[in-house]
Amino acid sequence: MNPQTQLYSAQTIGNIEPIEYMIPYPGTQAIIEGQIIKYGDKSIFSDYNLKNIEFYELIQKMANWLTEQGINPKDNVVIEENSSLQSLLLLYGLWHMGAKGVFLENSNVKINKKLNAKRINFEIDFQKTLKSYPSVFIPKYKALLDETAIIMITVDKSIFLSHYSLLVNANSIQKALDLKSGMDFYCDLKANSTFWVVICAILPIYTMCPFTKKDPQYTFTYDDISQKQGYRLRKDLGNIEDFKANDIALCKENSAVLAVKNNPIHLTDFIVKENELWIKGHSLMSGYLEEELMSFKDNYLIINNL
Repeated sequence: MNPQTQLYSAQTIGNIEPIEYMIPYPGTQAIIEGQIIKYGDKSIFSDYNLKNIEFYELIQKMANWLTEQGINPKDNVVIEENSSLQSLLLLYGLWHMGAKGVFLENSNVKINKKLNAKRINFEIDFQKTLKSYPSVFIPKYKALLDETAIIMITVDKSIFLSHYSLLVNANSIQKALDLKSGMDFYCDLKANSTFWVVICAILPIYTMCPFTKKDPQYTFTYDDISQKQGYRLRKDLGNIEDFKANDIALCKENSAVLAVKNNPIHLTDFIVKENELWIKGHSLMSGYLEEELMSFKDNYLIINNL
């Protein structure tokens, strides 16, 4: 069977096919227009002393700057590990103009030439540079939900994640943790992974939960942390049966979050069998560039060597 046909079956959970579970946005670019403008006087990234409307204006300035650098809609653009604010502006600037972000698991991974990924100059102070650019950008192209939003490059794979899978994952995190607007949180992830994209870039805006280091209600971290303080992020999925109530399971192929404790998030299902992880659901990736590495059984995607 065609790998994409098998993948579509793995993305379907119960009788709900991908995209049928309607989230309230047609794409990640629409989050900004829907949430940030609606709550323009609030500050979702308060540590940067930016009101939401000012953040939105910087995104549009970034889109204008990217256009001047020769970036076009649908381009794959590498986002180097940088400050969180610069990475946020780059990511949303790319999405605003209909392009895609490429993240590198580490500086040593090689990008497949088939991706034709572009690199831009990071040796600048973006906030100073952007001052002279227009704060209005009219997109010539708006990506659809099922189109690729980011590409995660690991040592042996290039993982495609759609706008839909990222937004569904954020929606499912909100449901699992019962996040309410105004509940502030912080996450110390570096800006170099799909985990950072969902938890640090999308989740605050999607939920209108302020992202701040200053006495947050919850913290997300790889370090040991009490349930009262927040959530511990874990990638050792082979041990998921022993996860505690405040442990969050991370999986790149499932956009970011797979489970809280060992309970799958909304519209996700998984099975751990010996050294294999079987996963299915709406947060599932759109595939590997290296299709020959994809393996399926009983409508689940199989990930080996946990």
